[in-house]
Amino acid sequence: MLSEAPRPHYHQFSHSLLSLAILTAAIYLGQDILVPLAMAGLLAVLLRPVEARLTKWGMHKVIAISLALLLAVVLLSGLTIMLSMQIADFTDDIPKLRDNINEVYHDVQRWIRQEYNVSYRQQNTYIQKAQAQTLNSLQSPDTLGIIAGPLGTLTLVPIYVFLLLYYRTMLLHFVVVSFSVKYTAQVREVLSEIKGVIQSYMVGLLIETLVVAVLNSVGLLLLGVQYAVLLGIMAAILNLIPYIGGLVATVLTVLITFGNQPDLGVILGVVGVFLLVQFIDNNVLVPLIVASKVRVNALVSIIGVLIGGALAGVSGMFLSIPAIAILKVIFDRVDSLRAWGVLLGDQTPEEAGSNLFRLPKRQRRVAIVENGDAQP
Repeated sequence: MLSEAPRPHYHQFSHSLLSLAILTAAIYLGQDILVPLAMAGLLAVLLRPVEARLTKWGMHKVIAISLALLLAVVLLSGLTIMLSMQIADFTDDIPKLRDNINEVYHDVQRWIRQEYNVSYRQQNTYIQKAQAQTLNSLQSPDTLGIIAGPLGTLTLVPIYVFLLLYYRTMLLHFVVVSFSVKYTAQVREVLSEIKGVIQSYMVGLLIETLVVAVLNSVGLLLLGVQYAVLLGIMAAILNLIPYIGGLVATVLTVLITFGNQPDLGVILGVVGVFLLVQFIDNNVLVPLIVASKVRVNALVSIIGVLIGGALAGVSGMFLSIPAIAILKVIFDRVDSLRAWGVLLGDQTPEEAGSNLFRLPKRQRRVAIVENGDAQP
């Protein structure tokens, strides 16, 4: 019997691209179902050690899962209450903030009138047109879905977390038996590594967020910025969105601070605090806490965040990094997909000790002679 000829490289490559295209289309079309399910999966893996410890103490599985889930809800509720109290204080000063913004607005109008010779009437016409477009977009039926989407997600996530923890062994068994028996050990190894990556990423992310919130709040308090704790926590939460969240947090904090304290020294101080915290976060916290097992290069991370945002909004941006890390674990274990794992990773050929782009000395000397660069 003749053995089957190996498939050409372009055949495997086209199948890989087709699979990625189908996966992308499925995420875009089914994001209302897949996004809360993915978030619940991350939380379920994070809460699994708590549930296992409670079960080890003799508790029934349902009670252990319920207590672990209740602990997470209590912690999130406490954070929400603290933020709500800060926001309540912030709303009391909205009239003062509005007056300061109006004063700055008139100064900007005067500057535009002097520098660009645009009359106040023309400026007001542009602003009214922009306000009308914004109002029409807010009144569109899609806005209700944007607002109701997160509320529906918050309702579904706890249910999904409970069910994923309860049926965990059945789901893992399904994944194992989906492959041939000869791949059982390899599949179990991949599942174990994926669990380790997610747990490491989520625990590290929580620690990183707490440290960044403390650093932001302390820095803003030293500058005498109003609502320093609120702005520090909000900036830390926005920092969960890789690369883009830190920039948005800085701009938002500067705008709010400028509205309350239109002092250039304070504004520069705020920017300096956020730059310093970002430097500490990127060079100390992330390498030591978060990136110990999530080995994804910066280029792929940025592209993944943008693609995740285009497919599923803010939730997609947050889920992009763990999704890429999971794909890398799978790609590294499958021979036909190993090249994609190299693309996602952060290890260069030089760091890996590869001589792929280095010619032996003899070949290098011959190449120099052929190019006419050798000395006689």
